[in-house]
Amino acid sequence: MIGILYALASAALFGLSAPLAKILLGGVSPWLLAGLLYLGSGLGLALVRLLWHSKETGIQKADLPWLAAAILSGGVAGPVLLLFGLARSSASEASLLLNLESALTLAMAWVIFKENVDRRLLLGAAAIVSGAVVLSWPRDPSLGLGWGPVLIAGACLAWAIDNNFTRKVSASDPMQIAMVKGLVAGAANVTIALALGASWPAGILVLESAVVGFLGYGISLTLFVLALRHLGTARTGAYYSLAPFIGAAAAIALLGDPVTMSFVAGGILMAIGLWLHLTERHLHLHEHEPMEHDHLHTHDEHHQHRHASDVPPEPHAHPHRHRRLVHRHLHYPDIHHRHTH
Repeated sequence: MIGILYALASAALFGLSAPLAKILLGGVSPWLLAGLLYLGSGLGLALVRLLWHSKETGIQKADLPWLAAAILSGGVAGPVLLLFGLARSSASEASLLLNLESALTLAMAWVIFKENVDRRLLLGAAAIVSGAVVLSWPRDPSLGLGWGPVLIAGACLAWAIDNNFTRKVSASDPMQIAMVKGLVAGAANVTIALALGASWPAGILVLESAVVGFLGYGISLTLFVLALRHLGTARTGAYYSLAPFIGAAAAIALLGDPVTMSFVAGGILMAIGLWLHLTERHLHLHEHEPMEHDHLHTHDEHHQHRHASDVPPEPHAHPHRHRRLVHRHLHYPDIHHRHTH
């Protein structure tokens, strides 16, 4: 249950960031804004980490290749594609189109990374993709498909790659992961934008961008990594589908975007897909192979090990070994349930 709450809270924060970023685009170039949003998230999380001591296990050496690939795809490419797409689309349509991220995340987790995906999740993904097609269909067929939806779809693909790579490091400190991603990706995009001739915006716009980035990217990503730890990639992406609906509603309320027939039809299809994902139940007899890893945990049915005398109170993080275990209960493909079916 806690993993679902993490995913929904992450979705809500990111969903609100899309229309707010659309507003900020009036005074900042898309590439520079992409950098400022991520830089704001990284600096904000760095400040939080200075003031609050985390019990989580830090990023491990084995995590670095996966984290670097996630930063390049989701931290550098993704936000740039999104903001150029936002500049060519209405905020409400762009927000709903972002549902493609969850469908692409699920497809990659299933086909490439062999995560379990059942028929209900596939039907939900099909409904979400159908809604995205309806939403992005050109109003005037003679004009063809606009570049806005194409660029936003590219951002969704970049973030789907990011999500699947980030799952590989989700046992490590989620705030540290989000902080490193924000600092590296933000610095890279700001540098590139300024090198291409972008003008530095007014101080108030920089501050507003940093706040939106801290909440909509930094805190949201921290919660998203926690959800990956508990739910796996495909199901976290499914719950994350709530984000575009929040963003679209905010765009209509804040920016006065029109409520079109394609918006309504696309939204209904996406809502059906989201309902199918939220009501999925996964229960069967399964086996846990012996394994050893390090992450923050409490002594639940999966953590029945002994400690040395110097281990701090629960929840705590330390290297620990899992013995073979066979049992039956409701579960998701979290860091302890990555078995075959």
